[in-house]
Amino acid sequence: MNMLMTNRTVATLLLSLALLTGCGETEVTVDGRWYSPSQVVNGKALFADNCAECHGASAEGTRNWQTPGADGAYPPPPLNGLGHAWHHPLKGLKRAIQQGGVSLGGSMPGFEGKLSDADIEALISFFQSQWPAMTYQAWLDRGGLR
Repeated sequence: MNMLMTNRTVATLLLSLALLTGCGETEVTVDGRWYSPSQVVNGKALFADNCAECHGASAEGTRNWQTPGADGAYPPPPLNGLGHAWHHPLKGLKRAIQQGGVSLGGSMPGFEGKLSDADIEALISFFQSQWPAMTYQAWLDRGGLR
């Protein structure tokens, strides 16, 4: 897929999101994905409030995210499809947000008790909406919805 086609796809997706969320449509999936446009919109706000400080406003992560810092903890990875998040099924992504990443060598706090299950699904829908179609398909092929 060339860059022009990707830009057109993103522009179409954004326009669709704006139109559908304005109409109150919540059951329409985004580009054949498991989540709805309203989840992405809600997830973007939740991500900005809870995750963007570390993972970046567009889920781009930090530089050198694969190298542990002086404290031995790994910096926040990208969640936009360029890191390893797409290797984990939906239930694993939910668990990571609930429990945090300290036990895995990171420093992310857990959000269990702070964010509801619906909030966590909205967060995931936002960062998955940043994934290119090929990455999302690879996630599905790995059993992402199981």
